[in-house]
Amino acid sequence: MPLPALMPYGGIHERLPVIFPEGTPHRNNCTWEIAAKTVFVMLYVGAVEGLETWLRPDQVTRMTDAQAAQTADAVRTAWMQKSLRSSKGETPGRWYAGNTRESIRDDTIRTGLVANGAVVERQGLPTTSPAPRYALQAAFASLFDPALDDEAFRRAAESWQADNLNAGALARITIIRKGAVAGGDHVLVNFPSGETRRMAPGNSSLISKAVIEDFASTFLEKPGVIFLSESKNQVIARDETLAKAVGLNIQTDKNLPDVILVDLGPKHTLLVFVEVVATDGPVSAARKAALTALAVAAGFPEEHIAFVTAYLDRSAAPFKKTVDTIAWGSFIWFASEPRNLIRLEQGGAQSVRKISDWAQGTALTALRTRTRTYL
Repeated sequence: MPLPALMPYGGIHERLPVIFPEGTPHRNNCTWEIAAKTVFVMLYVGAVEGLETWLRPDQVTRMTDAQAAQTADAVRTAWMQKSLRSSKGETPGRWYAGNTRESIRDDTIRTGLVANGAVVERQGLPTTSPAPRYALQAAFASLFDPALDDEAFRRAAESWQADNLNAGALARITIIRKGAVAGGDHVLVNFPSGETRRMAPGNSSLISKAVIEDFASTFLEKPGVIFLSESKNQVIARDETLAKAVGLNIQTDKNLPDVILVDLGPKHTLLVFVEVVATDGPVSAARKAALTALAVAAGFPEEHIAFVTAYLDRSAAPFKKTVDTIAWGSFIWFASEPRNLIRLEQGGAQSVRKISDWAQGTALTALRTRTRTYL
Protein backbone atom coordinates (compact mmCIF):
# COMPACT_ATOMS: atom_id res chain seq x y z
CA MET A 1 0.00 0.00 0.00
CA PRO A 2 1.48 3.42 -0.93
CA LEU A 3 2.40 5.82 1.81
CA PRO A 4 0.29 8.98 2.37
CA ALA A 5 0.94 12.05 0.24
CA LEU A 6 3.44 14.28 1.98
CA MET A 7 3.66 18.06 2.32
CA PRO A 8 6.58 19.91 3.96
CA TYR A 9 6.20 20.41 7.69
CA GLY A 10 6.04 24.16 7.06
CA GLY A 11 2.80 23.63 5.17
CA ILE A 12 1.49 21.45 7.99
CA HIS A 13 2.39 24.21 10.44
CA GLU A 14 0.31 26.69 8.42
CA ARG A 15 -2.74 24.40 8.40
CA LEU A 16 -2.77 23.42 12.07
CA PRO A 17 -4.08 26.80 13.40
CA VAL A 18 -6.97 26.56 10.93
CA ILE A 19 -7.83 23.04 12.01
CA PHE A 20 -7.55 24.01 15.68
CA PRO A 21 -9.02 27.54 15.88
CA GLU A 22 -8.98 29.87 18.87
CA GLY A 23 -11.05 28.23 21.59
CA THR A 24 -9.79 24.69 20.97
CA PRO A 25 -8.67 23.06 24.25
CA HIS A 26 -4.87 22.92 24.54
CA ARG A 27 -4.62 24.73 21.22
CA ASN A 28 -0.96 25.69 21.61
CA ASN A 29 -0.01 22.03 22.05
CA CYS A 30 -1.67 21.27 18.71
CA THR A 31 -0.34 24.19 16.69
CA TRP A 32 3.26 24.83 17.71
CA GLU A 33 6.14 23.82 15.45
CA ILE A 34 6.85 20.57 17.28
CA ALA A 35 3.24 19.48 16.60
CA ALA A 36 3.74 20.18 12.88
CA LYS A 37 6.92 18.12 12.87
CA THR A 38 5.23 15.31 14.79
CA VAL A 39 2.41 15.18 12.22
CA PHE A 40 4.98 15.29 9.43
CA VAL A 41 6.90 12.29 10.79
CA MET A 42 3.67 10.34 11.26
CA LEU A 43 2.79 10.96 7.62
CA TYR A 44 6.37 10.25 6.56
CA VAL A 45 6.35 6.75 8.07
CA GLY A 46 2.69 6.07 7.27
CA ALA A 47 1.47 6.10 10.88
CA VAL A 48 -2.14 6.67 9.89
CA GLU A 49 -5.21 4.93 11.26
CA GLY A 50 -5.97 1.83 9.21
CA LEU A 51 -2.46 1.36 7.81
CA GLU A 52 -1.27 -0.61 10.87
CA THR A 53 1.90 1.45 11.17
CA TRP A 54 2.51 3.26 14.44
CA LEU A 55 4.88 5.96 15.67
CA ARG A 56 7.14 6.12 18.67
CA PRO A 57 7.85 9.69 19.92
CA ASP A 58 11.62 9.31 19.67
CA GLN A 59 11.24 8.89 15.90
CA VAL A 60 10.30 12.57 15.73
CA THR A 61 13.54 13.50 17.46
CA ARG A 62 15.58 11.46 14.93
CA MET A 63 14.22 13.15 11.81
CA THR A 64 16.53 15.57 9.97
CA ASP A 65 15.96 18.15 7.25
CA ALA A 66 18.04 16.08 4.86
CA GLN A 67 15.95 12.98 5.51
CA ALA A 68 12.66 14.90 5.30
CA ALA A 69 13.60 16.02 1.78
CA GLN A 70 13.80 12.38 0.61
CA THR A 71 10.20 11.51 -0.12
CA ALA A 72 10.25 8.32 -2.20
CA ASP A 73 8.18 5.54 -0.61
CA ALA A 74 11.10 3.12 -0.49
CA VAL A 75 13.31 5.68 1.29
CA ARG A 76 10.56 6.54 3.78
CA THR A 77 9.93 2.88 4.57
CA ALA A 78 13.64 2.18 5.05
CA TRP A 79 13.98 5.16 7.41
CA MET A 80 10.92 4.08 9.41
CA GLN A 81 12.47 0.66 10.01
CA LYS A 82 15.86 2.13 10.85
CA SER A 83 14.41 4.76 13.21
CA LEU A 84 12.83 2.05 15.37
CA ARG A 85 16.17 0.37 16.01
CA SER A 86 18.50 1.35 18.82
CA SER A 87 20.79 4.14 17.75
CA LYS A 88 24.48 4.25 18.57
CA GLY A 89 26.15 7.61 18.39
CA GLU A 90 24.66 10.98 17.54
CA THR A 91 22.48 11.66 14.49
CA PRO A 92 23.85 14.75 12.71
CA GLY A 93 21.20 17.41 12.20
CA ARG A 94 18.51 15.66 14.19
CA TRP A 95 15.45 17.81 14.85
CA TYR A 96 15.43 17.37 18.63
CA ALA A 97 17.61 15.95 21.37
CA GLY A 98 16.75 12.43 22.41
CA ASN A 99 15.56 13.50 25.86
CA THR A 100 12.72 15.57 24.36
CA ARG A 101 10.76 12.44 23.46
CA GLU A 102 8.86 12.57 26.77
CA SER A 103 7.79 16.14 26.07
CA ILE A 104 6.66 15.20 22.56
CA ARG A 105 4.69 12.28 23.98
CA ASP A 106 3.13 14.10 26.95
CA ASP A 107 2.66 17.68 25.77
CA THR A 108 2.14 17.41 22.02
CA ILE A 109 0.70 13.95 21.43
CA ARG A 110 -1.29 13.11 24.57
CA THR A 111 -2.32 16.54 25.87
CA GLY A 112 -2.86 18.08 22.44
CA LEU A 113 -3.45 15.72 19.53
CA VAL A 114 -4.93 12.69 21.31
CA ALA A 115 -7.18 14.82 23.52
CA ASN A 116 -8.61 16.58 20.47
CA GLY A 117 -9.19 13.42 18.43
CA ALA A 118 -6.38 13.98 15.92
CA VAL A 119 -4.26 11.00 17.01
CA VAL A 120 -5.36 7.48 17.93
CA GLU A 121 -3.53 5.14 20.28
CA ARG A 122 -2.77 1.50 19.60
CA GLN A 123 -4.84 -0.78 21.79
CA GLY A 124 -3.57 -3.73 23.78
CA LEU A 125 -0.05 -2.47 24.52
CA PRO A 126 1.15 -2.47 28.13
CA THR A 127 1.76 1.04 29.45
CA THR A 128 5.49 0.38 29.75
CA SER A 129 5.89 -1.16 26.30
CA PRO A 130 8.49 0.55 24.07
CA ALA A 131 6.59 -0.47 20.94
CA PRO A 132 5.27 2.33 18.71
CA ARG A 133 1.68 3.20 19.63
CA TYR A 134 0.47 6.44 17.96
CA ALA A 135 -1.09 7.13 14.55
CA LEU A 136 -2.95 10.00 12.93
CA GLN A 137 -6.70 9.64 12.80
CA ALA A 138 -7.50 8.91 9.14
CA ALA A 139 -9.75 11.92 8.52
CA PHE A 140 -7.26 14.22 10.25
CA ALA A 141 -4.40 12.89 8.13
CA SER A 142 -6.38 13.62 4.96
CA LEU A 143 -6.36 17.35 5.84
CA PHE A 144 -2.68 17.45 4.88
CA ASP A 145 -3.15 16.21 1.35
CA PRO A 146 -1.10 18.63 -0.79
CA ALA A 147 -3.73 18.33 -3.53
CA LEU A 148 -6.27 20.27 -1.43
CA ASP A 149 -6.53 23.90 -2.49
CA ASP A 150 -7.28 26.56 0.13
CA GLU A 151 -11.05 26.40 -0.23
CA ALA A 152 -11.19 22.61 -0.26
CA PHE A 153 -8.94 22.49 2.80
CA ARG A 154 -11.10 25.03 4.66
CA ARG A 155 -14.25 23.00 4.01
CA ALA A 156 -12.54 19.76 5.00
CA ALA A 157 -11.20 21.33 8.21
CA GLU A 158 -14.65 22.59 9.20
CA SER A 159 -16.13 19.17 8.52
CA TRP A 160 -13.44 17.51 10.64
CA GLN A 161 -14.06 19.95 13.51
CA ALA A 162 -17.80 19.25 13.46
CA ASP A 163 -17.19 15.49 13.58
CA ASN A 164 -14.36 15.35 16.08
CA LEU A 165 -14.17 18.29 18.48
CA ASN A 166 -16.40 17.98 21.54
CA ALA A 167 -19.49 20.13 22.05
CA GLY A 168 -17.81 22.45 24.55
CA ALA A 169 -14.91 23.11 22.21
CA LEU A 170 -17.24 23.77 19.29
CA ALA A 171 -19.26 26.22 21.37
CA ARG A 172 -16.13 28.12 22.37
CA ILE A 173 -14.89 28.20 18.79
CA THR A 174 -18.23 29.50 17.54
CA ILE A 175 -18.35 32.33 20.08
CA ILE A 176 -14.77 33.35 19.43
CA ARG A 177 -15.31 33.29 15.67
CA LYS A 178 -18.22 35.67 16.13
CA GLY A 179 -15.86 38.01 17.91
CA ALA A 180 -13.21 37.71 15.23
CA VAL A 181 -15.59 38.58 12.40
CA ALA A 182 -17.75 41.08 14.28
CA GLY A 183 -18.18 44.19 12.25
CA GLY A 184 -20.94 46.39 10.98
CA ASP A 185 -22.10 49.52 12.67
CA HIS A 186 -22.96 48.19 16.12
CA VAL A 187 -23.43 45.36 18.60
CA LEU A 188 -27.04 45.10 19.76
CA VAL A 189 -27.41 44.33 23.49
CA ASN A 190 -30.68 42.93 24.86
CA PHE A 191 -31.40 43.97 28.45
CA PRO A 192 -33.33 41.85 30.99
CA SER A 193 -36.05 44.54 30.91
CA GLY A 194 -36.62 43.94 27.21
CA GLU A 195 -34.91 47.16 26.16
CA THR A 196 -32.03 47.20 23.68
CA ARG A 197 -28.90 49.30 23.35
CA ARG A 198 -26.32 49.68 20.57
CA MET A 199 -22.59 49.47 21.23
CA ALA A 200 -19.64 50.05 18.94
CA PRO A 201 -18.32 46.86 17.28
CA GLY A 202 -15.40 45.09 18.95
CA ASN A 203 -14.53 42.44 21.51
CA SER A 204 -15.26 44.69 24.50
CA SER A 205 -18.81 45.20 23.30
CA LEU A 206 -19.24 41.49 22.55
CA ILE A 207 -18.11 40.55 26.06
CA SER A 208 -20.41 43.20 27.58
CA LYS A 209 -23.29 41.84 25.53
CA ALA A 210 -22.55 38.32 26.79
CA VAL A 211 -22.34 39.56 30.39
CA ILE A 212 -25.79 41.12 30.18
CA GLU A 213 -27.49 38.44 28.08
CA ASP A 214 -25.79 35.25 29.33
CA PHE A 215 -23.99 35.81 32.63
CA ALA A 216 -26.82 37.76 34.25
CA SER A 217 -29.54 35.31 33.25
CA THR A 218 -27.46 32.31 34.35
CA PHE A 219 -26.06 33.46 37.69
CA LEU A 220 -28.55 36.06 38.92
CA GLU A 221 -32.11 35.30 40.01
CA LYS A 222 -33.76 38.54 38.95
CA PRO A 223 -31.14 40.59 37.07
CA GLY A 224 -31.16 44.26 36.19
CA VAL A 225 -28.65 46.57 34.52
CA ILE A 226 -27.82 49.78 36.36
CA PHE A 227 -24.88 50.92 34.25
CA LEU A 228 -23.17 50.02 30.95
CA SER A 229 -20.29 51.81 29.28
CA GLU A 230 -17.92 51.28 26.35
CA SER A 231 -14.15 51.17 26.36
CA LYS A 232 -14.13 54.81 25.25
CA ASN A 233 -15.87 55.70 28.53
CA GLN A 234 -19.09 56.45 26.70
CA VAL A 235 -22.10 55.70 28.89
CA ILE A 236 -24.46 53.44 26.95
CA ALA A 237 -27.09 52.95 29.63
CA ARG A 238 -27.75 54.27 33.13
CA ASP A 239 -30.88 53.33 35.06
CA GLU A 240 -31.31 56.03 37.73
CA THR A 241 -34.68 54.68 38.83
CA LEU A 242 -33.35 51.17 39.45
CA ALA A 243 -30.24 52.52 41.20
CA LYS A 244 -32.33 54.59 43.59
CA ALA A 245 -34.73 51.70 44.18
CA VAL A 246 -31.87 49.55 45.53
CA GLY A 247 -30.34 52.40 47.53
CA LEU A 248 -27.40 53.13 45.25
CA ASN A 249 -26.36 56.69 44.53
CA ILE A 250 -23.22 56.81 42.36
CA GLN A 251 -22.27 59.86 40.33
CA THR A 252 -21.57 59.39 36.62
CA ASP A 253 -18.26 61.24 36.87
CA LYS A 254 -16.85 58.57 39.18
CA ASN A 255 -14.49 55.89 37.84
CA LEU A 256 -17.16 53.23 37.33
CA PRO A 257 -16.66 49.68 36.00
CA ASP A 258 -17.78 48.62 32.53
CA VAL A 259 -21.02 47.04 33.78
CA ILE A 260 -23.00 47.30 37.01
CA LEU A 261 -25.62 44.59 37.50
CA VAL A 262 -28.08 44.10 40.31
CA ASP A 263 -29.83 40.94 41.47
CA LEU A 264 -33.26 41.73 42.92
CA GLY A 265 -34.05 38.09 43.65
CA PRO A 266 -32.28 37.41 46.96
CA LYS A 267 -33.62 38.71 50.29
CA HIS A 268 -30.78 41.23 50.30
CA THR A 269 -30.19 42.84 46.90
CA LEU A 270 -26.83 41.92 45.37
CA LEU A 271 -24.74 44.51 43.53
CA VAL A 272 -22.37 43.08 40.90
CA PHE A 273 -19.47 45.12 39.50
CA VAL A 274 -18.15 43.71 36.22
CA GLU A 275 -14.93 44.67 34.47
CA VAL A 276 -14.74 43.60 30.82
CA VAL A 277 -11.25 42.63 29.65
CA ALA A 278 -10.57 42.62 25.93
CA THR A 279 -6.96 43.67 26.48
CA ASP A 280 -6.45 44.83 30.08
CA GLY A 281 -8.22 46.13 33.19
CA PRO A 282 -9.38 43.24 35.44
CA VAL A 283 -10.79 43.57 38.96
CA SER A 284 -7.44 43.88 40.74
CA ALA A 285 -7.12 44.17 44.52
CA ALA A 286 -6.79 47.95 44.24
CA ARG A 287 -9.76 48.18 41.86
CA LYS A 288 -11.87 45.99 44.14
CA ALA A 289 -11.05 48.18 47.13
CA ALA A 290 -11.85 51.37 45.21
CA LEU A 291 -15.18 50.05 43.92
CA THR A 292 -16.10 48.76 47.37
CA ALA A 293 -15.41 52.19 48.89
CA LEU A 294 -17.41 53.83 46.11
CA ALA A 295 -20.43 51.59 46.68
CA VAL A 296 -20.29 51.91 50.47
CA ALA A 297 -20.07 55.69 50.18
CA ALA A 298 -23.08 55.59 47.88
CA GLY A 299 -25.08 53.81 50.54
CA PHE A 300 -24.69 50.14 49.62
CA PRO A 301 -23.58 47.59 52.26
CA GLU A 302 -20.23 45.94 51.55
CA GLU A 303 -21.46 42.42 52.33
CA HIS A 304 -23.86 42.55 49.38
CA ILE A 305 -21.33 43.40 46.66
CA ALA A 306 -19.74 40.95 44.20
CA PHE A 307 -16.97 41.48 41.65
CA VAL A 308 -16.53 39.80 38.25
CA THR A 309 -13.82 39.99 35.61
CA ALA A 310 -15.23 38.95 32.22
CA TYR A 311 -13.14 37.65 29.29
CA LEU A 312 -13.90 36.28 25.85
CA ASP A 313 -12.01 33.00 26.38
CA ARG A 314 -9.57 31.46 28.85
CA SER A 315 -7.15 30.31 26.16
CA ALA A 316 -6.67 33.83 24.79
CA ALA A 317 -3.89 36.27 25.65
CA PRO A 318 -5.88 38.79 27.76
CA PHE A 319 -6.69 36.19 30.42
CA LYS A 320 -3.16 34.82 30.54
CA LYS A 321 -1.79 38.35 30.72
CA THR A 322 -3.94 39.52 33.63
CA VAL A 323 -4.93 36.45 35.66
CA ASP A 324 -2.19 36.98 38.25
CA THR A 325 -3.54 40.45 39.09
CA ILE A 326 -7.18 39.50 39.69
CA ALA A 327 -8.37 40.11 43.23
CA TRP A 328 -9.04 37.28 45.66
CA GLY A 329 -12.68 37.11 46.64
CA SER A 330 -13.84 37.87 43.10
CA PHE A 331 -15.17 35.87 40.16
CA ILE A 332 -13.84 35.13 36.67
CA TRP A 333 -16.22 34.44 33.78
CA PHE A 334 -15.67 33.58 30.11
CA ALA A 335 -18.16 34.42 27.37
CA SER A 336 -17.09 31.28 25.48
CA GLU A 337 -18.07 29.05 28.44
CA PRO A 338 -21.11 30.90 29.75
CA ARG A 339 -22.34 28.32 32.27
CA ASN A 340 -19.03 28.08 34.14
CA LEU A 341 -17.75 30.46 36.78
CA ILE A 342 -14.46 30.62 38.63
CA ARG A 343 -14.37 31.85 42.22
CA LEU A 344 -11.04 33.00 43.65
CA GLU A 345 -11.78 31.94 47.20
CA GLN A 346 -10.12 34.10 49.83
CA GLY A 347 -9.29 32.09 52.93
CA GLY A 348 -8.39 33.47 56.32
CA ALA A 349 -7.29 32.05 59.65
CA GLN A 350 -10.89 31.24 60.59
CA SER A 351 -12.40 30.73 57.15
CA VAL A 352 -10.32 28.20 55.22
CA ARG A 353 -12.62 25.57 53.77
CA LYS A 354 -11.75 21.94 53.13
CA ILE A 355 -12.01 20.52 49.61
CA SER A 356 -14.61 18.10 50.95
CA ASP A 357 -16.84 21.07 51.77
CA TRP A 358 -16.91 22.08 48.11
CA ALA A 359 -17.35 18.50 46.94
CA GLN A 360 -20.38 18.14 49.21
CA GLY A 361 -21.99 21.18 47.66
CA THR A 362 -21.34 23.92 50.22
CA ALA A 363 -22.77 27.21 48.95
CA LEU A 364 -20.21 29.69 47.70
CA THR A 365 -21.91 33.08 47.64
CA ALA A 366 -25.14 34.78 46.73
CA LEU A 367 -24.21 34.03 43.13
CA ARG A 368 -26.23 30.94 43.51
CA THR A 369 -25.59 28.00 41.19
CA ARG A 370 -23.57 26.35 38.45
CA THR A 371 -20.22 27.47 39.90
CA ARG A 372 -16.89 25.79 39.28
CA THR A 373 -14.46 26.66 42.06
CA TYR A 374 -10.69 26.87 41.81
CA LEU A 375 -9.04 26.98 45.25
